[in-house]
Amino acid sequence: MLKVVVDYPRPDEERLIIERMTATRCLPVTPVVGPDQVLHARDIVRHIYVDEKIKNYVLDLVLTTRNPGNNGLSDLRPFIAYGASPRAGIYLILAARAHAFIKGRGFVTPDDVKEVALDVLRHRVIVSYEAEAESVSSQ
Repeated sequence: MLKVVVDYPRPDEERLIIERMTATRCLPVTPVVGPDQVLHARDIVRHIYVDEKIKNYVLDLVLTTRNPGNNGLSDLRPFIAYGASPRAGIYLILAARAHAFIKGRGFVTPDDVKEVALDVLRHRVIVSYEAEAESVSSQ
């Protein structure tokens, strides 16, 4: 039989570990874009086209978090304490625009909304006690 004993390090060894793991390291950082470029990109994102159908789609998503029964999802109602606020629609549109920008498009598609929806809505939909009891998350 082989017996292995794993123990805490000696105080001098632990001190060395602390020093090595918390030492200040000054790594050179080279910016890839400047503040003016970031502001310009933000302006471009705000001008990416969002069709009325996409806006209605976003509105339907947000309203469904508040009243899931209105859209055939009544089985979710017991799991939602509070649906998403109006800010959810604002940030769904902005995030979808940013996603379209990253993909090199000047317009938003439903897939852009789908891609960002969970990240935007995850913390905006508050689950009920029943959901927590059944390990159902807002996601």
